[in-house]
Amino acid sequence: MDDDLTLALFDRQMRREARPEHAPARVEQAGGVVRQVAPGEMWNGVLWSALDEQNADAAIARQVVEYGARPDVESFEWKLYSHDRPADLGARLAAAGFEVGESEALMVAEAEAIAGITAPLPDGLELLPVTDAAGAELLAAVHDAAFTVGTGARVKARLLAQLEAAPQNVLALLVMAGDRPVCAARMDFAEGTDFAGLWGGGTVAEWRGRGIYRALIAHRARVAVERGYRYLFVDASDQSRPILARLGFAQLATTTPYEYQLR
Repeated sequence: MDDDLTLALFDRQMRREARPEHAPARVEQAGGVVRQVAPGEMWNGVLWSALDEQNADAAIARQVVEYGARPDVESFEWKLYSHDRPADLGARLAAAGFEVGESEALMVAEAEAIAGITAPLPDGLELLPVTDAAGAELLAAVHDAAFTVGTGARVKARLLAQLEAAPQNVLALLVMAGDRPVCAARMDFAEGTDFAGLWGGGTVAEWRGRGIYRALIAHRARVAVERGYRYLFVDASDQSRPILARLGFAQLATTTPYEYQLR
């Protein structure tokens, strides 16, 4: 995999030419900014920008005003990549009132290579698809336990919206130990692109270190290959980045979320 060419392809397909997650979300391009606008339970934010020192501050102010005019949207995100310009765009966002979140590594691998990894689930665990509200509730509970308590509700709302509007574009999974969910993960399929996104891979603390996360990566890679996707990408935390690197993922950039609270 040529890292530079792959990053350029990612920027074009997933950012500059981004498609909405699903109806009723829409993607708008104006003033050097590509953004998704959606009802409040879905993700709202800037996906890509082509700005410079002269027009960046005005573009930032415009997003605040225009998202602020939507009463159903409480906040929106400006997703900043380490190669975005101008070089001080992050500082400009912070000065405009955006709250900076934790940076993550954009990691990409060829799906076929990852699909060939042997990574079975430990004995006694069962892999189940999430297709309804009950499953989404369990997935949200894993998210709260594995990450930050209280964040699962937003993940649940977004997943239910995806399952209702475009179930073919999302794969959500639970790993069950009897009747207890111990791991959850998702994969989004961006139609018309070469990329499938891996999201929300989280394991509750007492089940970590047993190969469950690795098994779900390999399983999703096989599904991506079956559906014709060439690449997998992940916004990886410091915890998952070393695992992904050992599996063959390459870090192509760093992503940092800047969130603006509107109300």
